[in-house]
Amino acid sequence: MSKENMGRNAEHYADPTPTAAMRNICRDEYQKEAARLDRIGDIVPLLRQMAGIAGFEIIGRIPLRDKATGKEYR
Repeated sequence: MSKENMGRNAEHYADPTPTAAMRNICRDEYQKEAARLDRIGDIVPLLRQMAGIAGFEIIGRIPLRDKATGKEYR
């Protein structure tokens, strides 16, 4: 089923079920991504603090990879 026909069935009558299902899936994915970004926002300052305590300074980006999804954050 193509994206533009998502709200219609094969006979082109309105079918809200697939649209509602995709909306729920997208909302869940968005919430999970927001939670990951919150965790990253907490981790990076801690890494900078630990480097400072050890007498170092982080001078560049800190790339991180989510072990569960494999997605890289830079």
